[in-house]
Amino acid sequence: MTGGKACFLWFAAILITCIPGPDGLVASDDRVVRYDLRYALTFDPDRTSQVNKAWDHCHVVSTLQGIVNREKPRLYLRFVDSPHTGTNVDDYWLEKERQPGHWLEHADIQEIDSFQQLVEYFKRDVHGLVVYDPKVPATSNVASAVAGADDLIAVRFDPSEASAYRLLTEELHLPVKVWLIHRDGSSCFNRQGVIPGTTRFTTGSAKCDAYLWMKEKYLDTGKLNPEFAAYYIDYFWASQPARLAANHHNLSNHDFFVSKKAWFFDLDPWADEPATDEPTQIPGTDRRTLKELLLSAYRGNAGKKMIHLGGFPPWAHKYTKSAGFRHGDVPTEWEYCSLISAYNGFKDADAIGYGAMANASFWQHFPLKKEYPQKWVTRQELKSKGYLTHDGKVDFKGREFLIFYVGDYDAASWLYQRIPDLWDDPNRGKIPLMWSISPIIGVRAPMALDYVRRTATDNDYFVAADNGAGYLNPGALQYSSWITGERAISSLPSGLSVWREHCKQYYKRWGLTITGFVIDGFAVGMKRPELDCYESFSPNGVVWQKGAITYLHHKMPVLRSDLDINDGDPVEAAKKIVHRIQERPVPFHWFRNILKSPTWYLEVHNKLKKMNPKIELLDAPMFFELYRIYLENHPDAAAGRYGYFE
Repeated sequence: MTGGKACFLWFAAILITCIPGPDGLVASDDRVVRYDLRYALTFDPDRTSQVNKAWDHCHVVSTLQGIVNREKPRLYLRFVDSPHTGTNVDDYWLEKERQPGHWLEHADIQEIDSFQQLVEYFKRDVHGLVVYDPKVPATSNVASAVAGADDLIAVRFDPSEASAYRLLTEELHLPVKVWLIHRDGSSCFNRQGVIPGTTRFTTGSAKCDAYLWMKEKYLDTGKLNPEFAAYYIDYFWASQPARLAANHHNLSNHDFFVSKKAWFFDLDPWADEPATDEPTQIPGTDRRTLKELLLSAYRGNAGKKMIHLGGFPPWAHKYTKSAGFRHGDVPTEWEYCSLISAYNGFKDADAIGYGAMANASFWQHFPLKKEYPQKWVTRQELKSKGYLTHDGKVDFKGREFLIFYVGDYDAASWLYQRIPDLWDDPNRGKIPLMWSISPIIGVRAPMALDYVRRTATDNDYFVAADNGAGYLNPGALQYSSWITGERAISSLPSGLSVWREHCKQYYKRWGLTITGFVIDGFAVGMKRPELDCYESFSPNGVVWQKGAITYLHHKMPVLRSDLDINDGDPVEAAKKIVHRIQERPVPFHWFRNILKSPTWYLEVHNKLKKMNPKIELLDAPMFFELYRIYLENHPDAAAGRYGYFE
């Protein structure tokens, strides 16, 4: 979120000029270069040379982009195509901001057509190369970290003809500044003796040795930024490129984290197994290494800042049953979440499916408004609309009140990809929808959050997605021992105050007063300290996972989450909702839905009205204010005495 008004003025001052030919290009701070990288999405997965070219070009370009976009938005990519609209998502966002009166209206966009031309154009902005070892896939992530710290392009060692490595070193004469492999092609991280360049004995894991080298040389020394980290699959992806979509290596996501000088990793969070991509290691070595990295970052932040971790466990490739191993996909998500939470870390969860995002290093300079306020409903308004009796109690008239958790938008990549088909649905605005979007997305996709706020109807209301300004487990922030005052896993003091101050700034900017869902996962459920924390920035409501069905914490209404309703058929979805409402002992109902369109919600709503006319869908302010009034007038419900209905 850098740049602000200065960036706007910078673009506004640019005049549309005659575009010189490709051979006459000269690097300029006052021009945006656009490069079409989509050729890297088309390759034969059975041909190693094509797979490596796709990987190498994406990695080179993303690390280059992170460097040149660090201070100003200078390089823009075409890469992420939408499987739903058939259009390019990167074009969609650029075209939005090139419209009259918008940020990029006067931007001078220069096309560059070749990989070599692109590197030549920005050659003076980099100091050289960091070369990594394809036989130790983890070094690809280490290389991205080194690239950000030292302003280097990351490239895989490959002396074969026509490789990116040969082009960069022999034709463009870029010097190699950091070698993560011996110059003869043998591995320097070889699980023997002392980890190169350190005094530490090998862990017995080449991948963990490489990350510990990064820790000692770059993270411990302050060359990397302890506030940002990136969890993306390493070069292991190239061993199974056909497993999922071609962009699921998420190399296009590296640019932002390179620009922030983040530390990178791909490690198994489980303690009871060797990493599935390195089965010879001692069980838990990956987890112990990750804990060391997290502790180093915690100390680098002096325990006073949160750690923003982009990415997600690569569950389709490693560490889970989906990849042929022992742990489930969701348990792996939860295990990772409880681990990072213990060190004041939160996820910006670019999960597989819609995990690819390009140009975040570019969009980070988008000039946001200082605040995006939202209006809350008054009790007088509720009374005038017939929802309160003359003495201020909820006038149910047999009605059952309903709210949809319109999710899951806890990752910048998911919002970036799905806005074109979900938000732009022509039926949006016809019924009330509670859009549950993490405000942390405003760091990497600020233009997306600005766009939805600018184009929202009166029926579109925004609340925070899981679990606030980032996805973590609140119960893992608080100490687990009253005697020692230390947290489980990390033995660190409570991080609740750090989380509180972190969330306050994002909730204030985006006008948020409700946390639409809290995932506790494997952590302990929220108790009084966590609720006190949330009340300070989410006073109008919290939906928790492990508490009682109903609860009133001081003046903050708390409701237990209920079923996920994700049926594709609106009729089946409506049937499940009607049946569940009949079972529940309270007249307020919350259901979670993932990546459903406004058309789907409208069809479900219409079916519900036919099946049970007493079910009424409310907007978020009306739902949570009526629920608060209900709790104020029902002591048993306010005290949580309705228990834990399943």
